[in-house]
Amino acid sequence: MRAVDLIEKKRDGVELAPSEIRWLVEEYVAGRVPDYQMAAFLMAVYFRGMGEDETVALTQAMAESGERIDLSSIPGIKVDKHSTGGVGDTVTLVLVPLMAAAGLVVAKLSGRALGHTGGTIDKLEAIPGLRTELTLDEIRRQAEAIGAVVADHTADVVPADRLLYELRDVTGTVPSLPLIASSVLSKKLAGGADAIVLDVKCGDGAFMRTESDARALAETLVRVGNKLGKRFSALITAMDEPLGTMAGNALEVRQAIEVLRGEGPADLREVTLALGAELLVLAGRAPTSAAGQESLAALISSGKAWAKFRELVAAQGGDVRAIEEPDRLPKAKQVAEVRAPSSGYVIELRAHPIGVACGLLGAGREVKGQAVDPAAGVELLAKVGDEVERGQPVARLHIGRPDRFPEAEELVAGAYTIGPDRPAPRPLVLGRIGGR
Repeated sequence: MRAVDLIEKKRDGVELAPSEIRWLVEEYVAGRVPDYQMAAFLMAVYFRGMGEDETVALTQAMAESGERIDLSSIPGIKVDKHSTGGVGDTVTLVLVPLMAAAGLVVAKLSGRALGHTGGTIDKLEAIPGLRTELTLDEIRRQAEAIGAVVADHTADVVPADRLLYELRDVTGTVPSLPLIASSVLSKKLAGGADAIVLDVKCGDGAFMRTESDARALAETLVRVGNKLGKRFSALITAMDEPLGTMAGNALEVRQAIEVLRGEGPADLREVTLALGAELLVLAGRAPTSAAGQESLAALISSGKAWAKFRELVAAQGGDVRAIEEPDRLPKAKQVAEVRAPSSGYVIELRAHPIGVACGLLGAGREVKGQAVDPAAGVELLAKVGDEVERGQPVARLHIGRPDRFPEAEELVAGAYTIGPDRPAPRPLVLGRIGGR
């Protein structure tokens, strides 16, 4: 086989055989297919798509490209969660310790910033000293010891996804349904979980802009995931405006701390509890979502979820003082405010330009391998439904790359629409696919 032949077949809309997909993945991971050819293949998939059998084959090939995490010796139900990406999506930082406090085991493999969306690993690494590059033995030991671990995609587990993830981020091929599905599901196959909930975002700040597209992705993920032998369900959640009031790595750690301490924004708490309750139902620990949410809220109120987060940070070498006293977290040297151009109500706050602005300020990457500034990001002082006065600050920019500040400021200002009437509240959880 030759890579160019497979590129041409996919370019022309021909369905690839599982053996062809497996060969391409194996050769790319081995370094015998260069980035430029794989980038061409990804673009062909972006435009031509993949059938469900091709997606299953790609997922299996990626999952088999490295080792798997074996959690079978650890007592209890193993669960996992994945988000398709959003702006201010701090859910994982709250949900992982929360599920561990509920008695479940979570060994989560997470990623870095992708496109305009933030990455959980970049966020956690804003905590001084915290390690996310863990060995398989370290992941297993920590999962057994405290029931919670969040690790970067290690070189040993699904190396194909690590390589493709970085390449997609800089080649304009992120919002492709089969590429998203194979990326998500290959990590879940290799991660050792019994039950997985998927947070499929839709709206301005999501890769799936419409609810119908998000539903199509959710149905594909659940259907393919169940074919591969795991228990999956998915919630479709809104991402028209950012979740919470912080977007940026250290800023979102602060936000997670607030929620774990029983404070923080209501929208972030609502989505986190909905996803956590779904996992409790899938694991047979709650009869209904409402009952699950009630028990999880009690774990936050009691301080057990916050205590588990402290355990997680300490276990991964992080400075616990930095989460107990968030002022120790990285801070931007330059901060600027964006002000309301008129009086009225915020009727729209578009998530996508906020996410792009975060990246420009230093919270994301513009080229493969670029370092992020943990202090950079956008703090939202007004959200949809809030009343503002002309000249009132509506956002605060935490600047890590001063040369990109003018563009970021323009994007954030343009993300807001002010109108005379307060808009009606919009639901956050829009639908559920699969599961028990």
